[in-house]
Amino acid sequence: QVQLVESGGGLVQAGGSLRLTCAASGRTFRSYAMAWFRQAPGKEREFVAAVGWSGHSTSYADSVKGRFTISRDNARNTVYLQMNSLKPEDTAVFYCAAERRQIYSGTYYYYSDFGSWGQGTQVTVSS
Repeated sequence: QVQLVESGGGLVQAGGSLRLTCAASGRTFRSYAMAWFRQAPGKEREFVAAVGWSGHSTSYADSVKGRFTISRDNARNTVYLQMNSLKPEDTAVFYCAAERRQIYSGTYYYYSDFGSWGQGTQVTVSS
């Protein structure tokens, strides 16, 4: 398994930007697909974005398309989520996840599709 630690969350005004970072341990990072999920209070954890092992394949939830960008740096064992044009409804705890699997564009992924998880980082967007 891979160990994951998220950072970069915080409080931002609507329309602002944040970049989340997920640092992974282990020598096999490049063999994992990576994803970001989020969970708002009282709601289930939902898919945000995923990237394949090479960084070429990505998939996004409809709610974040055109605003969020997922990327990875295999030399640094790191995955990023650049979030622009943030909205109050983006407020949630954001989680990084990893799994040895393929990522297909346009596919919605579920909690059960990923086996390794970080502890999460809080993102709060004020109106």
